[in-house]
Amino acid sequence: MSGLSFAFVLFKYFPHGGLQRDFCKFAREALARGHRVTAYAPDFSALDAELCATRGFEAIAVPRSGFSNHRRDRSFSQNVQRLVKSRLDPTAEARSADRSVDLILGFNKMRGLDAYYAADSCYVAKVAEQRSRLYRLLPRYRTYRSLERAVFARGRRAQVLAISKRELARYRRLHGTEGRRTLLLPPGIEPDRIAAGRTAEQHARLEAAGRDALGLAPTERLLLFLGSGFRKKGLDRALRAFAALPDAVRETTRLLVAGADNGAPFQRLARRLGVYDRVIWSTSGRDDVPACLAATDGLILPAYDENTGTVILEAMLGGVPVLVTENCGYAFYVDQHETGLVCPEPFEQTQLDALTLRLLTDPARERWRANGRAQAEQPIWSGLATAVVDELERLVRDSERERDRVAHPVQGAAR
Repeated sequence: MSGLSFAFVLFKYFPHGGLQRDFCKFAREALARGHRVTAYAPDFSALDAELCATRGFEAIAVPRSGFSNHRRDRSFSQNVQRLVKSRLDPTAEARSADRSVDLILGFNKMRGLDAYYAADSCYVAKVAEQRSRLYRLLPRYRTYRSLERAVFARGRRAQVLAISKRELARYRRLHGTEGRRTLLLPPGIEPDRIAAGRTAEQHARLEAAGRDALGLAPTERLLLFLGSGFRKKGLDRALRAFAALPDAVRETTRLLVAGADNGAPFQRLARRLGVYDRVIWSTSGRDDVPACLAATDGLILPAYDENTGTVILEAMLGGVPVLVTENCGYAFYVDQHETGLVCPEPFEQTQLDALTLRLLTDPARERWRANGRAQAEQPIWSGLATAVVDELERLVRDSERERDRVAHPVQGAAR
């Protein structure tokens, strides 16, 4: 099924975000099948030039207004709906082969979607667990709750493309989302993040390149915190666990913080903890993540809230022992395949401190590495983009059949 036109909508584009990387993967998969993709976001200035130049792709910057994030997101959502309304209306006179839209896919929760890629955790559940009752009186809460309900409430039309079984269960419980409107997707790990297929020599070269780029001494270990959204992903917890390591371990270990976010509050915390000089700060993101993973002795992700945690699988399949909190959607893979350690809920900092020491020193490390590399040989880890575009095509086919049935009820019944 080729020649369809998809609209992809997201609140924010930046190069190193996991959601944004998925957006690019889905766009490339759709374009490779002969479809058209029109992308809408407030700013595409950092979008990959190769994707922008691909035939069938168009990026449209949509203005937004407001003095707070929730007002800007609501404004953007409204502006996108106005902009694509004529394209989505099959009766509009302006509709033509090159302007029509067969389906609109949202990467954030908003009204008017045909499908939603559920990479974010359940907002209503998160507020109930982490915020006071007074927070629920704020305009911010009312806005984001309304946008979430527009996708998940019973009776809405958007198909939910979920990547976390845990979060999907919460959406169903809190919003009554119908099972027929949901699809649980496979993981989507990029091939260059998986160790399968690398020879020992190739891996050694990649590891050496990573250690050289980071300026590591031959005897130094590397602990990695990777991901944008430092507060949500628990960088403060990771810094405290790093500071709690015994002197002999901490003085021969460096912590790499890599992600696109404001590092200033966490740099101040690192100074107070006395570990600032042992941290390598890459707060604008990095383009050499595969080399950093190859050079890493352990990944730490002590998140407050993490829908899945793609980096967990990227590290695991690269043969890196991992330490994650139980609330991460992909934490169950760590237990299932014995590739590291899971910090249980409810979270306790002292427990994370002890597990961080184990991550770096436990004799089981080689077994964790071997288990991760063995899983990397399985074909199940890179099917996300294929599954998403397959589902978008199915939704369009079903919509066309339904329109045909309504327009020609007798013939539709006969078929």
